[in-house]
Amino acid sequence: GTFPGGPLGSGSWLNSVCPVQFAKRYGNIYSLRIFGGRMVVIHGYRLVKEALAVRGEDYVDRPTFPIFEETFGNSGLVASNGYLWKQQRRFALHTLRNFGLGKKSLEPAIQQECQYLAEVFAQQKGEPFNPHISLNKAVSNIICCLVFGERVEYNNKQHQQILEQFTELIRLQGTIWVQVFNLAPGLMKRLPGPHQRFFTLTQNMVDYVNVKINEHKETHDPSNPRDYIDCFLTEIAEKEDKEAGFDTRNLCISSLDLFIAGTETTTTTLYWALLFMIYYPHIQEKVQAELDAVVGSSRMPSMEDKDELHFTNAVIHEIQRMGNIIPLNVAHVTTKETTLENFTIPKGVMVTGNLDSVLHDETMWESPHTFNPRHFLDEHGKFRKRDAFLPFSIGKRVCLGEQLARMELFLFFSGLLQRFTFSAPDGEQLSLECDMGFVHSPKSYRLCANLR
Repeated sequence: GTFPGGPLGSGSWLNSVCPVQFAKRYGNIYSLRIFGGRMVVIHGYRLVKEALAVRGEDYVDRPTFPIFEETFGNSGLVASNGYLWKQQRRFALHTLRNFGLGKKSLEPAIQQECQYLAEVFAQQKGEPFNPHISLNKAVSNIICCLVFGERVEYNNKQHQQILEQFTELIRLQGTIWVQVFNLAPGLMKRLPGPHQRFFTLTQNMVDYVNVKINEHKETHDPSNPRDYIDCFLTEIAEKEDKEAGFDTRNLCISSLDLFIAGTETTTTTLYWALLFMIYYPHIQEKVQAELDAVVGSSRMPSMEDKDELHFTNAVIHEIQRMGNIIPLNVAHVTTKETTLENFTIPKGVMVTGNLDSVLHDETMWESPHTFNPRHFLDEHGKFRKRDAFLPFSIGKRVCLGEQLARMELFLFFSGLLQRFTFSAPDGEQLSLECDMGFVHSPKSYRLCANLR
């Protein structure tokens, strides 16, 4: 077999239009020159599943990028590989499950947070506002409970600053500066530019988490763990296994990984959700009618209602499909020489399974480029799962927080639509255009939230 061909220059491959055009031209498996090496891009549900799920072991590693090595090293849950990654992932899943991840015990915390969020929306009294920062605070509080053991008041200035810096960091990840740094780290380290801001922000995050860890150390009681950090501190004290990575550095980076992944993605999805509801008011009305019929107005929606809320559930899935917030997926690296179709991919090559091409696969969806909740409804109007619904990716590196994200999306979305009708401010034309970057988010917008 041969190595996949592709365009010569890499250009701004982050623009998700490029991969689509490249696939039309070069086929569903092609390669790009990027970061001084080659990256193989895989298109469409069938091949992405084949690589990441069926042959998952061949593609399980993560690449090392100089800019992340400089800051995070090969630590934590996202960038680590091999035995250390397996142990860290297993520990994180186990610990978060014990604290209610995807279980009923976390539900009251999310419902309570939704109440606080709704209060903020109600205080705007129908006047235009940008909901992003409030959504961000509410969502981050859920992961704060799990990792740091407490929620943060919305008026906490330091926390707001950290959240704003996170958002900036995610934006910087998608810029050309980061790509240039990865090509010439030695030189770039000594030069001014936005990449230096990247290091400053990252250091701020690390300092923030280290303060939390030190506070935990002072009050740590192994027999009564409060959160992820406590459990990790107990492991550090007990572990004889040096290779498993139970040390303070991994604790800091893993906590950061959970915080970033658990905040930015769900916030962005909810930001899309409200935008789609304003853009398609007839769909918003239909969701509200279903909520009124199944839940009423005297209590909050709960996970038990989900099986009855077929249309609402379908709408949330369609928001995720069309919002498509991590279009290019997180890159993988081959652990050995492997084949895909009739191509040979050597060991150590960077590979990405393009999620955008899965969520809009023309062989898998009836109207791939249209917002259409019927994608997730059968002929009787009952919710149905779809194979090509992979916003959390697939395989061994599938999103660790999938259960948590699904729970948050369902409870926040249904809780907000039960109480408010969302509309565009007078004279403002909202657009479904997005800001390109690693995370695919809507352009900044304002809305009016009117109590129902």
